[in-house]
Amino acid sequence: MDWALRHRPGSDWSEGRPAPLPTWVFRTAQEQCPAMAGARRLELGEALALGSGWRHACHALLYAPDPGMLFGRIPLRYAVLMQMRFDGRLGFPGGFVDTQDSSLEDGLNRELREELGEAAAAFRVERTDYRSSHAGSGPRVVAHFYAKSLTLEQLLAVEAGATRAKDHGLEVLGLVRVPLYTLRDGVGGLPTFLENSFIGSAREQLLEALQDLGLLQSGSISGLKIPAHH
Repeated sequence: MDWALRHRPGSDWSEGRPAPLPTWVFRTAQEQCPAMAGARRLELGEALALGSGWRHACHALLYAPDPGMLFGRIPLRYAVLMQMRFDGRLGFPGGFVDTQDSSLEDGLNRELREELGEAAAAFRVERTDYRSSHAGSGPRVVAHFYAKSLTLEQLLAVEAGATRAKDHGLEVLGLVRVPLYTLRDGVGGLPTFLENSFIGSAREQLLEALQDLGLLQSGSISGLKIPAHH
């Protein structure tokens, strides 16, 4: 029986709340990642009711408060993890839910252990960490996105042990932190990071999570300057 059928649900910075995401953020994300342009956002119940023929993939943004200072003056605020995938794109750790997994979260936590190593067993991503679901316009795949808050010690342990994970050097080429600051030139830091190639809806998911979780300071997104491609 199909899994979903068995598991239907019942350097400029200032203090303040993050500003709303401007529309250009999502427009640029779609232009740079055509796969996202055709994605359809779904409620979780709707996604799980899609029926046979659909596969479910789960991925998670892992983050932790980080009191560190870059060059002794630029606050890091949070450590946010992404990974370099086998295809050269940036994405979040996770993968497909298998038929033997009893829930979306069981599948996700299994994938995290495979991609991040044993340190991922020290925490569990739960349904309360769920954020969104997207169905692509191509293959019948629905992607579920989660965001999990860790202690800095837990996140450092994940980074330290990731090279010993089952999938390291295969599906996963390495972990990377997202720079949450913008340098004085208005380009270095997060704006330049966003110029990378992202898989599927990962860029949109990142920006929404940074905004909604309050991981960025006021004006950090609305003031971004996206450097032109050369």
